[in-house]
Amino acid sequence: MLVVAALGGNALLQRGQPMTVRNQRDNAQIAARALAVILRAGHRLVITHGNGPQVGLLALQNPTEDGYPLDVLGAETAGMIGYLIEQELENALEHDRPVATLLTQVVVDRNDPAFGTPTKFVGPGYDRPQAQAMADANGWKIALDGAKWRRVVASPAPREIPDTRVIQLLLDAGVVVICTGGGGIPVIRQGDGSLTGIEAVVDKDASSALLARSLGADVLLLLTDVDGVYRDFGSDNAVRQSWLSPQDALQFDAPAGSMAPKLLAAAAFAETGGLAGIGRLQDATEIMNKTAGTRISEHTPGR
Repeated sequence: MLVVAALGGNALLQRGQPMTVRNQRDNAQIAARALAVILRAGHRLVITHGNGPQVGLLALQNPTEDGYPLDVLGAETAGMIGYLIEQELENALEHDRPVATLLTQVVVDRNDPAFGTPTKFVGPGYDRPQAQAMADANGWKIALDGAKWRRVVASPAPREIPDTRVIQLLLDAGVVVICTGGGGIPVIRQGDGSLTGIEAVVDKDASSALLARSLGADVLLLLTDVDGVYRDFGSDNAVRQSWLSPQDALQFDAPAGSMAPKLLAAAAFAETGGLAGIGRLQDATEIMNKTAGTRISEHTPGR
């Protein structure tokens, strides 16, 4: 089977950890060991990943209007994270097959309403006065995220992944592909058909679902640090859902900034007939074997 595995930000940085290269490499090693099990089972694999903490850090290092735009910063972080995952996966596989990282462009619509209503949090949190001062100085927009204020940027929907044909060529050659890092590098198509970058961050789960559909993948795994989707999450009555239909997933009451994007992406993929799974990275194979996580598919359990 062809599996697209989307790694959440925790694949490289556990919650509360300092963003050191050592921490990110250690976590990449853990992720690589889990992904190697999928490959050892005979499946083909495409790996995508988030980049929120990393792109936020780079943006802070270039805070002025003359600094690098988000599409360029996205490319930088995709290269860095891809390198760490690629190397650790090669080591976990004892170099018995080729692994490649591809910087991936993702086309968005320049007229997407998201550009008028930025919602994607980037970088660390601040007290309101400090956040407002930085926003005034740098032309940023800010919003409240829990108890802190953070920069928000546009997160338009992915429309097309032009590099899909390159990814398919690599897969046909037996290569394990790491791509669509951070949701992909956001670009728009101009009137003459050429592409150019745009200031935005594309949702990683939405891009992963689009990629999985474009490649005709059998399975989409959205891997994070929780063991599935919970009804009444955070309450004493919380219950993990082992299976949801795509319709259930679309109607599920979940936090907008965390599980909701995963449910939307899972539903979009499952509606095409594939199996989507949400759960912990270390449970990846168990999710595929229907013994862990939350599975989203048109087929009821047992079929």
